[in-house]
Amino acid sequence: MLDSKTGYVKINQFGKTTGDEFEAALKRLNAKGMKKLILDLRGNSGGYLETCIRVCDELLKKNELIVYTEGRNVKTEKYYASRYGHFEQGELVVLIDDFSASASEIVAGCVQDNDRGKIIGRRSFGKGLVQRQIDFNDNSSVRLTVARYHTPSGRCIQKTYVNGAEAYNEELFNRYLNGEMEHQDSIKFDENLKYKTKEGRTVYGGGGIMPDIFVPLDRDSTLNDFYLILNSGKMYNFAFDYATANSEKLKKNFPNAASFVKKMTVDEQLFNSFMDYYNKTNEKKYTKVLPADSKKELKVWLKAFIGRNLYQDEAFYPVINTTDKVIQAAMK
Repeated sequence: MLDSKTGYVKINQFGKTTGDEFEAALKRLNAKGMKKLILDLRGNSGGYLETCIRVCDELLKKNELIVYTEGRNVKTEKYYASRYGHFEQGELVVLIDDFSASASEIVAGCVQDNDRGKIIGRRSFGKGLVQRQIDFNDNSSVRLTVARYHTPSGRCIQKTYVNGAEAYNEELFNRYLNGEMEHQDSIKFDENLKYKTKEGRTVYGGGGIMPDIFVPLDRDSTLNDFYLILNSGKMYNFAFDYATANSEKLKKNFPNAASFVKKMTVDEQLFNSFMDYYNKTNEKKYTKVLPADSKKELKVWLKAFIGRNLYQDEAFYPVINTTDKVIQAAMK
């Protein structure tokens, strides 16, 4: 729970057991009084279609269209919500980014087209091909693309191959070059690919899901020192060693994830110990005075990494989310 009414669920990938895990998570959050849900699919590259359908089924009312497939030589198949879901009513936000692909885009597309909730973040990857596996006698196999996934409004999730494989492979990189990651007005829509949601809102095809609310990539130049130190990987190692050496004391002071998130603070002594470790183990020493913004952000991440070593994700994401601008936009 992010507050007394808002639940948060992060799905990293749509694996075999994700449907059961998602249902169990919703039940736990409902029992805590959840009225609103933030479903985080950022960085989720996809997985099993069956699992994706199951997740959508928890959010949509019975008989609402989730996704359909269409191919040149295969019949169209439509997938509908089929049963009672554990979160069919409350306010819903789905978070996506440029690495949300395939099954993640099916979920985002069905939520958007059915006007079930808002999509927040950046345009998704654009991967929506249906593949059929053909097995051979020597135990090898080939996966043949036979159809494409379409959202309920008719949008094709798959981005185009019309300019060739090289252009397709460079498309994501070009988003950085053309400014799309930082400025919404840099995104060009194909006016010939207009579609309507259930309530008549205009959405665009052409590959990927465009969020209802755009949150730019955070490239705050005041945080350059933060990124330099965090990306070294030294903090992860320090947090592991610290949590292991002080596990008994930490768990006595913070007996569960909730108390850790609420009460644990990274004081100056602990932070200075980390910086000493960083300089000892890093070839390039940090000798400047650390800017206040970078120091503040590093303290948040240090607390989060220590929490993850003690109580896994239940003590990691609640800490990280306090400075996550996409989460803040979703809460707003």
